[in-house]
Amino acid sequence: MDVGTFPKEERIRRRVDFLKIFREGTKSRTAHFWISFCPNGLSHRRLGITVGKKVGSAVVRNRLKRRIREFYRQNKKLFPGETDILITAQEDAGCLDFWQVANELKEVLRKR
Repeated sequence: MDVGTFPKEERIRRRVDFLKIFREGTKSRTAHFWISFCPNGLSHRRLGITVGKKVGSAVVRNRLKRRIREFYRQNKKLFPGETDILITAQEDAGCLDFWQVANELKEVLRKR
């Protein structure tokens, strides 16, 4: 599998999975994100992203999700294996550029 891709098996897509991670996962906080980690019993990691309407318009929300996915694609080895990761953006996260997103997420992953 190519490190630079984001295949379907690495995505969290079902609502029930999002809710389980949110309820049972261990949470870390940055200035703009909540990050939840939950063991998944699979042979690979999975990523889920939630960006609520308070963050901004659809354009802003989609841009932020693309930036988070791109960070994930470029830094998969920083994320723990066999774990579900849920990244939830807070209200003021929409104003961040890619490098600000990357720095915040790297800081949390280094501490983990």
